[in-house]
Amino acid sequence: MRRLLLISAGLALCAAAASAAGITTVAQRGRAFAVAAVQVARGDTVRFVNDDAFVHQVFVQSPGFKYESEEQEPGQALDIRFTSAGTFAVRCHIHPKMVLQVEAR
Repeated sequence: MRRLLLISAGLALCAAAASAAGITTVAQRGRAFAVAAVQVARGDTVRFVNDDAFVHQVFVQSPGFKYESEEQEPGQALDIRFTSAGTFAVRCHIHPKMVLQVEAR
C-alpha cells in the first residue's frame, strides 16, 4: 500500500511539473536587451521587463510565430508565450538595433 501511495505521489508531481510552463526574464535597458539570446522550452514564457528610462515595444515576425506589443512604459513587464518551436528574432520598433534571439525547443 505504501509503495502504491509513493508511486501515485510521484506521478502527481511529474504531471504538475509537466503542466507548469517556465518563465525566463529579459531586462530592457540602455536601449538594448540585457542578453543577446535565450533558450526556452516550447510553451514557455519570456517576460520582458522595461528597466530603461525609455519606452520600448516588442515584436516577433516569422513564418511560425508572430507577435506585436503595444508600447511598454518604463517599469512595465510584458509576457510572450512561445507556442511554436524554432528560433525567433525579437525586436523593438522604437529602437531597431535591439535584437534578442529566442530559441524555443
